[in-house]
Amino acid sequence: MPGFRLIGQGEPNDKIDTGKDSPKRERFASGDNTAMATPRHATPRRGGGAIAALMLAVSLVSMNASAQNANAVAPARAGSEGAATPAPTAPSDAPQAKLSPADQQFVQDAGTAGATEITASKLALTNSSDAQVKSFAQRMIADHARLARNLDIVATRQGLTAVPGADASVTGSLESLHGADFDKAYIAQVAVDGHRKAVAVFSTDSRDGNNAQLKNLATYALPIIKHHYAMAQQLARLKGATS
Repeated sequence: MPGFRLIGQGEPNDKIDTGKDSPKRERFASGDNTAMATPRHATPRRGGGAIAALMLAVSLVSMNASAQNANAVAPARAGSEGAATPAPTAPSDAPQAKLSPADQQFVQDAGTAGATEITASKLALTNSSDAQVKSFAQRMIADHARLARNLDIVATRQGLTAVPGADASVTGSLESLHGADFDKAYIAQVAVDGHRKAVAVFSTDSRDGNNAQLKNLATYALPIIKHHYAMAQQLARLKGATS
């Protein structure tokens, strides 16, 4: 039939044929083209069609302008849903209840002990010539730096901002020593005696501390301090150093 081609005739078909022809295809195959014919009396007149098209165009323009006006963003009123919500204020890290004198003393003593261990152990890396002493010193620097950070965090939360420094009388006596003389003094005064005192300080607060956070910190650190003390005693025996 002129004007129509069946699938497979004239040009390839890219669609997959499912085998289910539509009613339109059935009419095309049978040669019935009555569905495509336009009744003569349904042909629109040119004049009326032009007027209708013009009225439709005017109506669309008006509708579009109204939609644009409706979509314009109006300034949001305070408290309305469209108003900008202020960013939440970050919680202040305000100090908690004042520490008891015993807890304040623990912070001071623990901080001084840790700072002394770190400072003296750094001296050992330069003033000692013994590999075992230097290895012990490196371990002390790493462990006590970590404990000092934890203590500083908890102390700051309790309103204590001053960081305790090292015991200058101990570190000062080591600065001028080198070699074996330094090793004996460092092991006796810092490694052994320093950790013996630290064990007592942390044991007391882990048992009798009033502040829960400091008490937990002391309980956590105590096994580490005791292990350091055991290491120091072993190193003293190896090097013949006594406190």
